[in-house]
Amino acid sequence: MKRAFRRYHRILAIAISIPLTVTVLTGMIITIVREWPIATGLSSSFLLSIHTGEIFRLQAIYPILNGLGLIGLLVTGLSMSGLFNSKRQTKRN
Repeated sequence: MKRAFRRYHRILAIAISIPLTVTVLTGMIITIVREWPIATGLSSSFLLSIHTGEIFRLQAIYPILNGLGLIGLLVTGLSMSGLFNSKRQTKRN
């Protein structure tokens, strides 16, 4: 079972890495552009359209796909971690 979860985890990680990286980086850059007096030449509205997926016409589904991908990674990662194993070690004397 762990082998299957590792395979799913690996596939999910590859699939979600690019959209999640774009979301994180644009979110950080938007904060820098808006809050710090640094002339980057980037407009925050353009960055926000990338951040929300509007530039790709995916604004309705982009956050849902990011969220579902992260939930999938959490489920597969936690299942592989062994935190929820039903086997309890018994004390031997």
